[in-house]
Amino acid sequence: MTETASGPARSSRAKSAKAGKGLRVERIHTTPGVHPYDEVTWERRDVVMTNWRDGSVNFEQRGVEFPDFWSVNSVNIVTSKYFRGAVGTPQRETSLKQLIDRIVKTYRKAGEDHKYFASPADAEIFEHELAYALLHQIFSFNSPVWFNVGTAQPQQVSACFILSVDDSMESILDWYKEEGMIFKGGSGAGLNLSRIRSSKELLSSGGNASGPVSFMRGADASAGTIKSGGATRRAAKMVVLDVDHPDIEDFIETKVKEEEKIRVLRDAGFDMDLGGDDITSVQYQNANNSVRVNDEFMKAVENGGKFGLRARMTGEVIEEVDAKQLFRKIAEAAWACADPGIQYDDTINNWHTCPESGRITASNPCSEYMHLDNTSCNLASLNLMKFLQDDGKGNQSFETERFQKVVELVITAMDISICFADFPTQKIGENTRAFRQLGIGYANLGALLMATGHAYDSDGGRALAGAITSLMTGTAYRRSAELAAIVGPYDGYARNADAHKRVMKQHADANSAAVRMDDLDTPVWAAATEAWQDVLSLGERNGFRNSQASVLAPTGTIGLAMGCDTTGVEPDLALVKFKKLVGGGSMQIVNGTVPQALRRLGYQEEQIEAIVAHIAEHGNVIDAPGLKHEHYEVFDCAMGERAISPMGHVRMMAAIQPWISGAISKTVNMPETATVEEVEEIYFEAWKMGVKALAIYRDNCKVGQPLSAKKKDSAGEKKTEAAQEPQPKVEKVVEYRPVRKRLPKGRPGITTSFTVGGAEGYMTANSYPDDGLGEVFLKMSKQGSTLAGMMDAFSIAVSVGLQYGVPLETYVSKFTNMRFEPAGMTDDPDVRMAQSIVDYIFRRLALDFLPFETRSALGIHSAEERQRHLETGSYEQVIEDDEVDVEGLAQSAPRAQELKAVATPKAETEAVKPAPKQAHTSAELVEMQLGIQADAPLCFSCGTKMQRAGSCYICEGCGSTSGCS
Repeated sequence: MTETASGPARSSRAKSAKAGKGLRVERIHTTPGVHPYDEVTWERRDVVMTNWRDGSVNFEQRGVEFPDFWSVNSVNIVTSKYFRGAVGTPQRETSLKQLIDRIVKTYRKAGEDHKYFASPADAEIFEHELAYALLHQIFSFNSPVWFNVGTAQPQQVSACFILSVDDSMESILDWYKEEGMIFKGGSGAGLNLSRIRSSKELLSSGGNASGPVSFMRGADASAGTIKSGGATRRAAKMVVLDVDHPDIEDFIETKVKEEEKIRVLRDAGFDMDLGGDDITSVQYQNANNSVRVNDEFMKAVENGGKFGLRARMTGEVIEEVDAKQLFRKIAEAAWACADPGIQYDDTINNWHTCPESGRITASNPCSEYMHLDNTSCNLASLNLMKFLQDDGKGNQSFETERFQKVVELVITAMDISICFADFPTQKIGENTRAFRQLGIGYANLGALLMATGHAYDSDGGRALAGAITSLMTGTAYRRSAELAAIVGPYDGYARNADAHKRVMKQHADANSAAVRMDDLDTPVWAAATEAWQDVLSLGERNGFRNSQASVLAPTGTIGLAMGCDTTGVEPDLALVKFKKLVGGGSMQIVNGTVPQALRRLGYQEEQIEAIVAHIAEHGNVIDAPGLKHEHYEVFDCAMGERAISPMGHVRMMAAIQPWISGAISKTVNMPETATVEEVEEIYFEAWKMGVKALAIYRDNCKVGQPLSAKKKDSAGEKKTEAAQEPQPKVEKVVEYRPVRKRLPKGRPGITTSFTVGGAEGYMTANSYPDDGLGEVFLKMSKQGSTLAGMMDAFSIAVSVGLQYGVPLETYVSKFTNMRFEPAGMTDDPDVRMAQSIVDYIFRRLALDFLPFETRSALGIHSAEERQRHLETGSYEQVIEDDEVDVEGLAQSAPRAQELKAVATPKAETEAVKPAPKQAHTSAELVEMQLGIQADAPLCFSCGTKMQRAGSCYICEGCGSTSGCS
């Protein structure tokens, strides 16, 4: 092993990694002598997950330990999906500490055993930094790592597999077996069937061959019976066929014909919904299908020429077809049932680092991993929002240096995992260890773009996305070259060195040619340029440890575990979110990225509050008070009145593809009104733009999913009862003028005496007779003192704001935790400590006037509730209907509103607009707001509506996914 020399272009990050005897690991977030676990506050929570269809409990584990900043959803998903051991036994994991330790200690030991680190101290820093990044949701490994690493079962770490099948019965049966083993381990697989001779060719016995389509039936049936990882999701698989295969038309039409069968059976009264009793009778439903097209075919389409279909055994043309007509059939099938997708063979192989070892012929089920047959790829994704530095006043920057350090840490860990990983077959194990394919990627791109004031479909948005992608992959390959100097390049590098370096040059050239747009992306491009210069120089000297570095996966389950608002490369689903609350219940909130975006765009706080209030009411920004029309596009989402155009998704893919080693898992959603010609345009333009693969999905094209229910008025047709339901009225507001609602002469009130840090005072809180706080009077010290005068002025300002409609919880969120003297102990048993008088006042007001779920989300609980949490693990009191007269309570003191909220959790007493009664995820909430029902399956585990994540579906409620990440 040789020492890594530092050249003039190398950064301090690269210099810190040099060492012929191992890596010198640099601290990023941790403090010497302090374990990351000791720097956070831990709390115990109960995880009880129910099926919304029948109310049954499908998972329950009480008293699990997580940091207090983890969301309810993230806790639920990690506990139910990733904790190992039988529930209710001592072997069951009960703390996030146990889960993270199980993983990071395994990685550290493997790194030490295989001589990655320069010293034990470096190994300890590596362990602590990895633990910190996982603990703080900065990145996540793919699900198989969480499932398997550190357990007694085989330590399969890869989520993505590519298999191969030859033209023999033995090979075909091996294919069935290998897929089954991969599905059992919690992953998905894809393969190309083009080596199997077509049904138009003869067998050696003289009879006609069955053809690949017939063998797809057996594999499909096998996949349909195996749940991934023995858990709660179905197997994921991809089937690819080359466009020059003689059976290509049969392949294209497989799912179209089955979709017609579904319609007939549905009309006959059979249950054909996904998960229905009768859907299993339909074939080919467990795989994504893709046609592999080459440049020869696409040019024939462009020029209107003929294209030859070739015999598999001899390579001779046995039939010529009209290229345009065949392309049209692909588009028609995709329009009708969303399959097949399309993969561009020459583009894929032009970026192939190992062509001397074989062509890339297939992909994993979600189309992001593309490499040699019989290989695997382990994935990890970074949470991009964790690297956005925002001072809250519109001044933002992307933390390029910290981002690079985290990429280096993660890539190092991913490479180490190959050293100890188990693989489902000997061939996959040998090839993966020989080529060491990695797939670092990211999530939360959509949220990042919105938060920085960039429209998803804009030059600025694409520039920032491209810059981050280039920096990520450049940094990953730089670390790969540094690792090659320490533990050696991958085994297949010597044979493929020229091709690998050529691809690195292609990446670097694309980076140099990219357009810089603004103050956010320009520094990122500069850092990426430096990284690619290092890649070229270090690669020339050391070679590379990994044949592949990056992909963009759907990040379904792991994205939710990290608390991400958006998955993979996807835009935001909508501007409103469905938020689960600690202690139970839920509420509707406006995306936190919206205020960030508005500050970045230069809006003042009062304007931001008015716009956010409009979004909370209407679900969109159309006619929001004070919002400029040119800024509407920043808030365009995947669904809604201003949905991003299909071509906008393709343009984003094209903007980042030049810096992704593999490909991008993405489905381009199209409206139900889209035409076959528009599908053709997307498939054709994606080829022109250099995208490697994509699929389309037209709303309402599948019977096996809930049909679109958007309410329409058809001329001459009688409206249905559903169509006659009142719709939210959107009023065009020229000028926003709130109206003051004054209190009557006689008003109910509460007077509270208090002391804070020895300072005495009195607070009188008066409310409207019907509901809600209306004014506050504060008396402190002697009349005429500065403190008394400021408290008088402050209480008047708060009272006027309340009467003009400012929600109390807004004041509570702004003024609690404000720190200044006097502060300290109080005489209030519900608020024992206060950081200031203002902190105490608004905690007391929250306890007196806010519903339980609202204040619980703000972390404000009474002494009784805190005691109940210690005893039962839940803050919320369970009140039986026959124990409390809710209607009677509603007429009494203001605190009765809180009791009413506890007694009837679905009561709409919150000042924040509550979620619709039947909404259990953000997807369902958006549907109810927009009056549509998106095409997505119901979750097999909990019955809630899933949503798109790349080319797969993810359940926001429990984390189940239809994909392989």
